[in-house]
Amino acid sequence: MNILILSAGTRNKVVQAFKTALHGKGKVIATDCSNLAPALYDADGYYLVPRITAPDYIDRILDICVKENITALFSLIDPELSLIAKERDRFTQIGVTPVVSDYDLVETCFNKYRFYKLMKKKKIPTGKCYTDMYRFLEDLDHAKILYPVFVKPVTGSASININKVKSDDELAVLFANYEDLMIQEYMDGQEYGADVYVDLISKKCVSIFLKKKIKMRAGETDKSVSVKIPALFEQIKALTEDLGFCGMIDIDIFEIDGKYYFSEINPRFGGGYPHAYACGVDFPALLVRNLEGLENKQDIGHYAENICMMKYNEVCIRDFDGKEIIP
Repeated sequence: MNILILSAGTRNKVVQAFKTALHGKGKVIATDCSNLAPALYDADGYYLVPRITAPDYIDRILDICVKENITALFSLIDPELSLIAKERDRFTQIGVTPVVSDYDLVETCFNKYRFYKLMKKKKIPTGKCYTDMYRFLEDLDHAKILYPVFVKPVTGSASININKVKSDDELAVLFANYEDLMIQEYMDGQEYGADVYVDLISKKCVSIFLKKKIKMRAGETDKSVSVKIPALFEQIKALTEDLGFCGMIDIDIFEIDGKYYFSEINPRFGGGYPHAYACGVDFPALLVRNLEGLENKQDIGHYAENICMMKYNEVCIRDFDGKEIIP
């Protein structure tokens, strides 16, 4: 059984966790478009590939799957999720399982305004969103929303180009200079992150790890503490099963006045997953069991509380010995 991790980047911990889960059963192969992606060098083997926008990108990944006898693959970056989901049949035809939710659901999660409308349709609390600046200003005049707000790309990721806006003038400048923007209500409450696994066979949510976010950096959780909130576990389980997710999921939630607001769902490993793994919540092991044809039993909240994660910098030093450096 060999696992292919696409766009591995700096996610060394994920690569290491899969090597542990596969010990004696197979290999972990990683890809990236840059040879300065440190996670490549923790894998059992790696390939440098074109950017995901290249016309021959999927053909290249398919070639790797055949050459390495890959059992399953998944991506660690948002823009690639839709691509893999859209090409699902090409992978399954050669015996490879793409660990990704359905295309329409992935697209909805990547498009923050579509996600907002889905939450409203499902009557799930979420922050107000606008793509029409004038509609926002009208609601502002009627005190239906207040400054500050966040202005972000509708299809952004990794907190790129997100701006906290406090006035009409700032808002007008952003909308005059950028396209495809949305306005999102600023949720001034405690933020939580949930790492979730939905079984590939039973389609049931079988594992949830919940952390209170203490500090963020570059869109990822930098410091957090493990917590258990049974009522929130139930909400997460019901929502993920209802929407039809599968595999690894990352969810951002805000608590405001005792009510939980679902801000984002990313159908992939979250940047804070190493916290869950260190607490014994082992998604790679769950995935391996599924790939062996075995269902996983529900095991939600089976971890210790008050365990803190504190990220810190590490470096990978490698001699390229005259080889081209691809940034």
